[in-house]
Amino acid sequence: MPPENPSLLFTLKHLPTQSGIYQYFDNAGNLLYIGKAKHLKNRIKSYFSIHNESISPKPNLSPRIALMVSQIAQIHTLLTNNEQDALILENSLIKSLKPKYNILLRDDKTYPYIYIDKSLPYPRFDITRQVLKSPKIQYFGPFASGARELLDSLYDVLPLVQKKSCVKGKKACMFYAINKCLAPCEGKISTIEYAKLITQGIALLENKKELARILESKMQKLSTSLQFEEAAKIRDRIRKITQMKNQSIIDIRSGNYDVFTLVKDDESLNTHILMVLFIRNGRIVSSDFSLLHQDIYDDNLPELYTQALLNHYKNITPLMPDEILIPHFAFADLVHLQQLISSQTQSHIKIIQPQKGKKRELLTLAYQNALEILRLHKQQHSDEPTLIALKELCALQRVPYRIEVFDTSHHSGVHNVGGMIVYENNAFLSSHYRRYTLEGSDEYTQMRQMLERRAAKFESNPPPDLWLLDGGKAQIHIACEILQSVGANVDVVAIAKMKHNAKAYRAKGNALDILRTNQAEFKLKANDKRLQFCQKLRDEAHKYAITYHRYRKTKDTNKVQIMGEKQYSKAQIKRLLEYFGSFQTLQNASQEQIQSVLKADNSTLKNPYE
Repeated sequence: MPPENPSLLFTLKHLPTQSGIYQYFDNAGNLLYIGKAKHLKNRIKSYFSIHNESISPKPNLSPRIALMVSQIAQIHTLLTNNEQDALILENSLIKSLKPKYNILLRDDKTYPYIYIDKSLPYPRFDITRQVLKSPKIQYFGPFASGARELLDSLYDVLPLVQKKSCVKGKKACMFYAINKCLAPCEGKISTIEYAKLITQGIALLENKKELARILESKMQKLSTSLQFEEAAKIRDRIRKITQMKNQSIIDIRSGNYDVFTLVKDDESLNTHILMVLFIRNGRIVSSDFSLLHQDIYDDNLPELYTQALLNHYKNITPLMPDEILIPHFAFADLVHLQQLISSQTQSHIKIIQPQKGKKRELLTLAYQNALEILRLHKQQHSDEPTLIALKELCALQRVPYRIEVFDTSHHSGVHNVGGMIVYENNAFLSSHYRRYTLEGSDEYTQMRQMLERRAAKFESNPPPDLWLLDGGKAQIHIACEILQSVGANVDVVAIAKMKHNAKAYRAKGNALDILRTNQAEFKLKANDKRLQFCQKLRDEAHKYAITYHRYRKTKDTNKVQIMGEKQYSKAQIKRLLEYFGSFQTLQNASQEQIQSVLKADNSTLKNPYE
């Protein structure tokens, strides 16, 4: 019996033994995965089981990786001189090509720092995310959150130079009049006295508890004088600053460390917390975390930490750590990763996997904090059990943590628009919403246009876990056809009103909706949480689409009024719109075309351009 994929089989039998990177592609030529290896042949063959010319995934692979291997149709390799070059090339290609099976951390952040340039006669505190070239610049941070609140608080309690342009002026401004500045521009304060204010500011940055106490006193005074709005602003700042107070329970007298650790949820392979602690001069200055929805096993821990560290240290930042602390596990490329990060940051950073001592205690502290964040996350986000239940009901490939929901809106085939809303990490992401102007004559064509335009953006904006459509079987078939054509692995579910005699049924607002997949149909009770969750998403998409529809309708109504003022009758405008389809097409039409459409009304037609 001939092999199913002779080309792939031939490639697997003739793999190189040198170091380099490998790329997996599916039948449509879509890039699935990029990896590196010291010994390409051994690494690639560890994914495959070959028996009687038949290729299948190795039985010990995770479900995520096994699914990927089942889709591999082509393998390309690139040889490098050594492992370090392979690591550099792998990182570069992942960043530029974004393969869908590589673990991608969406929260690719650059943290802000507060700095002050003491070389200036009247320096001021400011925020930066880059290294500023000056020998007398002092940095504070990094701050995962609250940097702006902290800076505003400093300027609220100390009469410092408020704006960069202030010292350039020759006359005191309103800040002097309201006692927020001592007017160094007019020489009303010496550089020596001003330096004392800077020293106070540095002390407050290092002792946020004292800063919070001063703000509380100011808030009380504002409340007493009935300035409640200003008092509320101070209250919000206090809350933010209190959350970021230094609370190190470990006695480390000095040292700069960044501590990374991962907590995996034992109840779900798809929800994890990647925690980072920033320690400067032996004190915890801030912390941050990323919520990951990926299949993470022991065998891909090196990949996860590699990408996390390369993302974090892609640029030179102020106050670089001396050491990066990560948990102890088998990490063959640790030395090469350390060399690459040192090269990227132009510094000598060590990556340590401590197993005892104070540094090990720091990792334990980070792990305990990550456990607490995971616990709170599970308590606060009641949608997660619903997502898992929805996966089981609809036989989805994965838990749909990121969902894109589509709906169209029109009126008698006019003002055809569509809307896409995005739900991720138990919240609507309004910044990811997209609206579409459509030209289809029916809702099926309109849905196809919208989904095709979204699928065309998969390369720059990766696909979600689930598409939820407002519609039925026809919309599902359209979506599956489009996804298959682009080689995307996305689940599809549709929700539609139950119909009687071809009309949507509404039982006094208690609408009976039906969920559908490509294989099954589900008529759930109105109080079913899975149905209510899908209804919530559908209603948000409907609201977004109809809002855009009304905007377009209002805009075109204004155009109708303008055309009416130019002696077109309502009947003529209606006939023109029915023929041309939109105002944009009508505006581009020649007068001969307009006259031909309205030839029956030539006697009353007047040229609007005369």
